[in-house]
Amino acid sequence: MTAVVQRVAEWNRIAAGIRREEVLGFVPTMGALHEGHGALLEEARKRCSIVAASIFVNPIQFNQRTDYDFYPRVLEEDVAFCAARGVDYIFAPPDDEMYPELQRVFVEVGDTSAHLCGRSRPGHFRGVATVVMKLFQMLRPQFAFFGEKDYQQLAIVRHLVRDLNVPVEVVGVPTVRESDGLALSSRNRRLNAAERSLAPCLYTALLVARQLIACGERNTAAIKERVIQVLQGVPQIRLDYFELVDPDTIRPVDVVEAPVRAAAAIWIGETRLIDNVYCAPRPHSAEKPSSALRLTQGRDDRCRLAGTGSGLEASITSATAPDSGGGECCIDSIEVGATPSA
Repeated sequence: MTAVVQRVAEWNRIAAGIRREEVLGFVPTMGALHEGHGALLEEARKRCSIVAASIFVNPIQFNQRTDYDFYPRVLEEDVAFCAARGVDYIFAPPDDEMYPELQRVFVEVGDTSAHLCGRSRPGHFRGVATVVMKLFQMLRPQFAFFGEKDYQQLAIVRHLVRDLNVPVEVVGVPTVRESDGLALSSRNRRLNAAERSLAPCLYTALLVARQLIACGERNTAAIKERVIQVLQGVPQIRLDYFELVDPDTIRPVDVVEAPVRAAAAIWIGETRLIDNVYCAPRPHSAEKPSSALRLTQGRDDRCRLAGTGSGLEASITSATAPDSGGGECCIDSIEVGATPSA
């Protein structure tokens, strides 16, 4: 049975009864749980004999008070979600337990937060790193599980653990996606039906970056131009950022000489969505690989981005074409737009 714990003193009594040979795995969350969180809990369950999750909407990581106020809080649903996945404990502290007085000491994360979401949301990762450090100190897990969807956060937590000698092994878990490619996020609840139909454009754009890199493009500026072209093809989308970054330092790269993360954030209406994908360049001497992004061309020269379920179409204006028997191609230049509704 899943026990809900609200006070550190109560957790300390529980922890005192945990045997030395037991292994505690920890999944920190802000609630509004979905199958992305479920993947974290399931990975923790595989690796650890005891699994604890936290549910706490952390006020010091929000840049806008309205964003904090409207963040979904559905504790009863979250408890049921965790219980169905075999979670042993849920740490769900009230604000006055996490911050009993004015917070005077914070964890500064340096230049790892200087780009991507850190640039758009100043102070956000200071708040994230501070609350994560507090939770590590309170619960004292051996393993902590974070999703790759929030890749910058994952990188920062890894730096935090390494630089401050925190005895926790940080485990990254791959992003879980809807059938149309949209990364699962608690913020997806805010999208209306029309906005939801456009949201997979973000993943489609990232796949374009991955494909260009796999086909040999190394110039970051050229890749950014193509990706922005995809996103600007949907006027309802506002681009916050797109970058190719080093996976460890989260610094943007000018030339893709090694694996990178293609990361982007967009606004659809009043909802901000983020996503990223791993991209690996082919060796200079390698043969051109088959496309990771398949394009099916029709008589009208409109080409569907197959395999992404994105609901977008692309019109090829320049490409390395497949042979006459059909197949795949590498993109040189494309135009995109939303698929007309049936």
